[in-house]
Amino acid sequence: MAKPEKNTDAVYDASTLGTPKQLVLGVQHLFAMFGATVLVPVITGLDVANALLFAGLGTLLFHLLTGRKVPAFLGSSFAFLGGYAAISGMSESYGFNTLPYACFGVACAGLVYLVVSALFKVFGAKKVMRYFPPIVTGPIIICIGLTLASSAINNCSANWWIALVAILIVVVANIWGKGMVKIIPILLGVVGSYVFAMIVDADSRANFTKLVGEAAWIGLPISWDKTALSIFGKNFDGGLLITAIITIMPISLATMMEHVGDICAISSTVGKNFVEDPGLHRTLLGDGLATVVASLFGAPANTTYGENTGVLALSKVYDPKVVRLAAYFAVILSFCPKFAAVIRAMPAATMGGVSLVLYGMISAVGVRNVVENRVDFTKSRNVLIAAMIMGLAIGVSTSAAGAISFTLGSVNISFSGLAVAALVGIVMNAVLPGKDYEFGANEQGDTAVVNMGSRATKK
Repeated sequence: MAKPEKNTDAVYDASTLGTPKQLVLGVQHLFAMFGATVLVPVITGLDVANALLFAGLGTLLFHLLTGRKVPAFLGSSFAFLGGYAAISGMSESYGFNTLPYACFGVACAGLVYLVVSALFKVFGAKKVMRYFPPIVTGPIIICIGLTLASSAINNCSANWWIALVAILIVVVANIWGKGMVKIIPILLGVVGSYVFAMIVDADSRANFTKLVGEAAWIGLPISWDKTALSIFGKNFDGGLLITAIITIMPISLATMMEHVGDICAISSTVGKNFVEDPGLHRTLLGDGLATVVASLFGAPANTTYGENTGVLALSKVYDPKVVRLAAYFAVILSFCPKFAAVIRAMPAATMGGVSLVLYGMISAVGVRNVVENRVDFTKSRNVLIAAMIMGLAIGVSTSAAGAISFTLGSVNISFSGLAVAALVGIVMNAVLPGKDYEFGANEQGDTAVVNMGSRATKK
């Protein structure tokens, strides 16, 4: 990565602005990450308040482990939605809520960050990243979005007019919006469609009145029955635990690529080389540990957020202290059940409309990853790798079984389409001759690996 140039017009010490302006800037960062962070728990069935709590705590942990140098915010990751859906969808067949098992699988995915962090420290970025080239991660990202699209359509079908309002607002805000409007199209789409639903749909109004009216103003954000640790109770199933781990862990290969891209993008924006100081090994460690802790306590996986990079570029205030203020605000807000109830009362069609855009953009980001890294599809090896990844991911996911299952001793194990595709892609890339990817050789491509989710809507 080329050494970034420091911006002489920027503010690197926010204390010079005074406390009131610092607080306002912190709120701005909070709202930038807000839409995507609360949408992930709504889609997965996890608690909104818990997601906010561990987004804030995860960000503070990340800043602690990186020497408080990197102005990054950690919020809910969309990349793991396929994993959550695959495992929580087994609840009916098992006779109990399997969502905590998905959380445990995500926690194990966070541990992969720790392993790769150590590899970065020992061997350096170039040697490690050659095993996760765009020809592997790009098609995986594409398939994550495609496998989720049907669930968005199902939610949209509850009321297509409400869903269309959400879609139109997101598109208009992203294409024609200016300043902050362009940065938070997802949040605007949710709010606009939500308000429209309250006006035209009596059922949505009744549900809102019931849920919000019954919720308290102050309460604890953690629901024990949704934590990963709760699986070790009466519903413990070893086979399901192994299935969850095998299904979800490979997704971390794609999210680590997004993390590297984010750190490069923040470095370019701020004018400081965070790849070297504090180093990718420290940023990966912070992101991974934040994901492990959040998942164990029933919150979504954490990831660095591109929305906040957009805010940095807009405001030119690069002091990490401002991002930490946003984290404190998120923690405070998590202790308000009344607020969480407002989110839970969101109409299914609103969630469907926004999700349809997000899932499509996840796939589009995968395409962009391949294009900007100039993957050569005249080479048979690259065509074969992409073909096998996409064929297995989509084919297995849409098959009658929905997974590849087998029995090992007395334990039933299932591999999701994404898990099979990721493993096959990595092995094929490692074995087949003709590898031509070198991390850092194409700065534009490496920094373009953006977050799965709402950040894609501003590209």
